[in-house]
Amino acid sequence: MACAWQFVLYAFVTTVVCLLICSIAGYGFEIYNDKWKDKLFSILLLAMMVPQVATMVPLFQLFSKAKLLNTTLGFILPMVSTPFMIMMFRQHARSFPIDIIEAARIDGLNEIQIFFRMFMPTMKSTYAAAAVITFMNAWNSYLWPKVIMTDNKSLTMPMLIANLITGYVIDYGMLMCGVLFCSIPTMVIFFVLQKQFAEGITGAVK
Repeated sequence: MACAWQFVLYAFVTTVVCLLICSIAGYGFEIYNDKWKDKLFSILLLAMMVPQVATMVPLFQLFSKAKLLNTTLGFILPMVSTPFMIMMFRQHARSFPIDIIEAARIDGLNEIQIFFRMFMPTMKSTYAAAAVITFMNAWNSYLWPKVIMTDNKSLTMPMLIANLITGYVIDYGMLMCGVLFCSIPTMVIFFVLQKQFAEGITGAVK
């Protein structure tokens, strides 16, 4: 059985990678001009209408051929980017002053430096809100780990708790203890980033 703290590490890595990829995508969709940009974004939003269960069989076949079953990469890859996070970063990027970008270009900064040294520090509240949402989704994910982790030795915390309610007799004390232990990482993340989370949801930029 996988260690609980190892699963915390998986969720943390998933959160960091997802924030980086989605913020770059949202920033690019809003800042740069292209005639196909809005059409591509509309197609991206259509992906939000596709339920996750509809993609399980093709994803499993793809990851099976790529030999990514029971691997950390196989667990993380489907969650490193979501249309909702890209849309969220794009909406918040609209409040980022374009004049600052133009001034930075005149001062000689390239696009990568503008993003990491100016955009990211300004959008701290947005990153905090996205981090809470992404970490909770990764930590509470059940269906995809159940599919990709075919080895019984690789169990996530939600899968472990689900196993506690199987059988004829349920130990509710052990079950409640497992639920409490499973809730600790998300509670810690939320309370640490509570203020920034509220600002990020309301679109506040300082």
